[in-house]
Amino acid sequence: MGWQVPFVVVEVYGPSMVPTLYEGDRLVVRYGARVRPGDVVLLRHPLQQDLVVVKRAVERRPGGWWVLGDNGFNTTGDSEDYGVVPEDLVLAVARCRYRPRTPDQRSLRARLSWAGSALRLLLPDPEASSRLRAR
Repeated sequence: MGWQVPFVVVEVYGPSMVPTLYEGDRLVVRYGARVRPGDVVLLRHPLQQDLVVVKRAVERRPGGWWVLGDNGFNTTGDSEDYGVVPEDLVLAVARCRYRPRTPDQRSLRARLSWAGSALRLLLPDPEASSRLRAR
């Protein structure tokens, strides 16, 4: 039996999860975690499996998960394009988001503001799940 690191840090690229996640944000993800509706998940793109993407698991459907990005203005690259994602392509669940400090945040006020918002838990969001289903 092999040993696997349960938590890994990954970086977010692209705007599909704005306003929840922004480009450059770091996610602490847990491999092998149980997926629930509303979770932010890391998955292999069903049509391009060398590409790993971050989406919200909206609901379980026959054959896997229906996933969508949170950004209503950027609706490409989710289940509306490729359908249900098989469960074996869902790799991990994001547990928290860490936003790195930018070089221009030098003043004490800027650093305190950053410190108050840099780390956020990503709990399952059933409201986002139902809002996205209605889209």
